[in-house]
Amino acid sequence: MTTNDPLTWDAPFIAAVDAPSSAPVFSNDFELCAGHGQVASARLGVTCLGVCEAWLNGRRVSSAFLTPGWTSYEWRLHRVEYDVTDLLEAESSLSILVGDGWYRGRLGWIPGRPYGERLAVSARLDIEFADGYRQRVLTDDTWQCGPSNVLSNSLYDGQTIDARCVDARSAGPVSAGATDWGAVEEVPYRGEVTLDPAPEVRALAELAPISVVRQSSGALLADFGENLVGWVRVRVRGDAGTEVVLRHAEVLVEGELATEPLRSASATDKFVLSGGDDVFEPTFTFHGFRYVEVQGWPETVDPLAGGALTAVVIGSDLRRIGTFECSVPELNQFHENVVRGMRGNFVDIPTDCPQRDERMGWTGDLAVFAPTAVFLFDCRAMLGDWLVDLRLEQDALGGVVPYVVPDVLKYLETNGEPGVTSRPTAIWGDAAAWVPWALWWAYGDPSVLRDSLDSMAAHGRQIQRLLSDSGVWDKGFQFGDWVDPDAPLDDPAAAKADAGVVATACAHRTFRIIAEAGGIVGRTDVAAEFEEAAAATRAAFRAQYIVGERIVSDCVTVYALAIEFGLLDADQMGWAGERLRELVAASGYRIASGFAGTPFVNDALIRTGHISESYRLLLQRECPSWLYPVTMGATTVWERWDSMRPDGSICPGGMTSFNHYALGSVADHLHRVVGGLGPLEPGYRRILLSPKIGPGVDWARTVLETPLGTASLWWRRRDEGVELDVVVPEGAEAVVRIAGTDEFVLAAGRHQGVVVR
Repeated sequence: MTTNDPLTWDAPFIAAVDAPSSAPVFSNDFELCAGHGQVASARLGVTCLGVCEAWLNGRRVSSAFLTPGWTSYEWRLHRVEYDVTDLLEAESSLSILVGDGWYRGRLGWIPGRPYGERLAVSARLDIEFADGYRQRVLTDDTWQCGPSNVLSNSLYDGQTIDARCVDARSAGPVSAGATDWGAVEEVPYRGEVTLDPAPEVRALAELAPISVVRQSSGALLADFGENLVGWVRVRVRGDAGTEVVLRHAEVLVEGELATEPLRSASATDKFVLSGGDDVFEPTFTFHGFRYVEVQGWPETVDPLAGGALTAVVIGSDLRRIGTFECSVPELNQFHENVVRGMRGNFVDIPTDCPQRDERMGWTGDLAVFAPTAVFLFDCRAMLGDWLVDLRLEQDALGGVVPYVVPDVLKYLETNGEPGVTSRPTAIWGDAAAWVPWALWWAYGDPSVLRDSLDSMAAHGRQIQRLLSDSGVWDKGFQFGDWVDPDAPLDDPAAAKADAGVVATACAHRTFRIIAEAGGIVGRTDVAAEFEEAAAATRAAFRAQYIVGERIVSDCVTVYALAIEFGLLDADQMGWAGERLRELVAASGYRIASGFAGTPFVNDALIRTGHISESYRLLLQRECPSWLYPVTMGATTVWERWDSMRPDGSICPGGMTSFNHYALGSVADHLHRVVGGLGPLEPGYRRILLSPKIGPGVDWARTVLETPLGTASLWWRRRDEGVELDVVVPEGAEAVVRIAGTDEFVLAAGRHQGVVVR
């Protein structure tokens, strides 16, 4: 490697010869080279196998957490860089605290440590002086390793901190001998080390408890008012050796923490007091919680005073770009729940839930949620980077898209056989095509299609290998219409919708996306291949699954997918839409679909002219519905429609979360259809303003920071028609389409009081 190239990572990885604690501190003292004037700049690059926090001269160099995040460690690792110019001194000490994180931590249901046993760190400090001279400090075997006050750390199980322990970060220079330092050795890492392009995980908010009550057991119960993701910072003074224990949960049952949904995750932090004024912040873990039980709290300390208990809300520091509100308070709360759920589950990677022993990057969840995600936040860098891992894992599986990215499930032993081998599946595998497609439409950058096209095509060819002789995808494992409300608790894939119908419909959509993507980036061979595949799959679907005026399995999801995925001719749309309307009405306008159908049902109703029915379904408050959890006090979107029953009990079984974003994918419909703002061209160069105005909503306002600037639409009913306030960014134009009126175009600028009759 060329050591003078700042883009080439040449810092060795070092590990402790004998690790002194659960979270060791790697440290090195150095002096600035004399005779070169003032320091002009200093940049610290750091990465690790684990998660780390860097300190220079006793000061933390960054406010980021869980650095460098979770990647497919077998092939690549992120590094981060910080400007530390102002922290340098003539004699300096650089320390890096390293915890287990995803690398050495417990993951899923996998025994042991799937990625590795040894924590390691790699760092490089580049210093440039006023005269142009450069000094470099690298990790090597001259560094030493000392203990920290972190006695244990686990993303699932929590963190233990003993304030009485000597912490090498604050013990002074290594040479001072203030603690027992040990030797380090260089260790190999054969993957690529690349600069992290995505926003880091940071503290996004801090919340004080809205109440703290003393339970009969003597423990305190703190309520932070909303379901959040992060930890509790504790400020406390008590007798040395006193142990304060914090247990976390999302909900209460009969006034006690409901820990069953955590499964094996203990979600417990322990703090041992020093006898002085202590501040504890467990930054090597995170929990999904609203409620915290506190045991061992000193009676002399007021838990509501002086920031004694503060919830620190964390997540990837994504820029918010899209908002929605309307005249229905419950719908606004639901939308806010979607936003909060996305923030809590976008912790370096898009995960399924933040509280139990899972927290993995399930591909199916993101496949359906991506259109909502890219509207709410600028997540092009984060999701673009996640797609890199998807492609790496997919290549390792010979073209099969794994169920989770990074694919840690391959390390899970099942019945004595190593690994869970992912198989081609609809929706989950379709993330390879659907996620880049959502990014393309949101941000208009074709590079995501160029980067992903081979991955898309590889997935498409995997599907083709599984098509039966009749041309439909009815072979192999499928998640299907996952978590259909009528499916058995112990078998969420046992939905009403025929799995072959769902898979074939999704295959058709995926083939069309691949064909269009190939055309956009100039890959005419791929475009032609998958145009042919799409046409053949469409014909097979119609031949095998349409019988008269019915679609096989005759349920809400199959009609919604057939309508929205372009599987029907114009003359079939009428009866299909009418049958969908009948089924929705027969369900009492309650949800009758799972992961596959739910994002598309309302659009399908609108497309076939059933606006009133779409709004009745959207605004339903009885279970199962989007607004039922709101009536139960939910502040995030649930995994199951009835995660909490009307009597306050929790849905039994091992798969009940109160913070899952997938069923919040209907927010995309709120933005485009209720709010009425969507793209006519990728990147919003042409904007479609087409609110479908139905019963129960009197006004809606949607604002989006597009790549060209701010676009917004505020519509409201008036006696004389519908009044619009519109902002069109420079470089764009907006096409206004409202039922019963002529289409017209608005140029860039602000347009207020436009009345459409």
